[in-house]
Amino acid sequence: MSEVFIVAFTTLFATIGPFDVAAVFSGLSANFSNKKKTQIALKAIFIAACILLTFAFFGQTLLKSFGISMSALRTSGGILLLLMAIEMVFGFDSGATTTLENENEEASTRADISVFPVATPLIAGPGAMGAVVLLMTQFQGDSLKQAVVIGALFLNLVIVFILLILASKVQKIFGITGVQVISRVMGVILAALAVQFIFDGISSSGLIPATIVK
Repeated sequence: MSEVFIVAFTTLFATIGPFDVAAVFSGLSANFSNKKKTQIALKAIFIAACILLTFAFFGQTLLKSFGISMSALRTSGGILLLLMAIEMVFGFDSGATTTLENENEEASTRADISVFPVATPLIAGPGAMGAVVLLMTQFQGDSLKQAVVIGALFLNLVIVFILLILASKVQKIFGITGVQVISRVMGVILAALAVQFIFDGISSSGLIPATIVK
């Protein structure tokens, strides 16, 4: 069970990117009071949790309605995570785990940034949504393992909340270089997990003998 937790926690930590979220939040909330920062952080975490839990429990049903098999989900999800991992390692942004420049410009004019861009796409972005659906379907039929995934999700959200509250201090301690180093290390780990998801998807599809992909 510990292996399930490690895989789920690492995958979600890499796709959410708590340190990246904190760095962006620090810049967007520079002129806010500490009280307002806390209110925004709480609201953002709550909304992000609702979004990710919705995808966790109903994402599979939605995919089934489109006729998407679990093998296809594992393979495509693995490919998506692999592309994100490559971005993290080489340090360029496509909007999968961070906001784009035009989104930051729009957010800078908002009085309330809790929903956009903090809750989504910073915390509950495309990568995190896809990862939580992929993890839940990976352990389909095993309620205990799925509960572990949800636990890993909540632990990540707690970490994000703490880093949002301490955003300015975290940025000063780690600096841009430190955050980038953490992101690159997580990118390498995510790449390995993504490839495993791809292997599992191809193996379960029956198109290629399992011995070839394992």
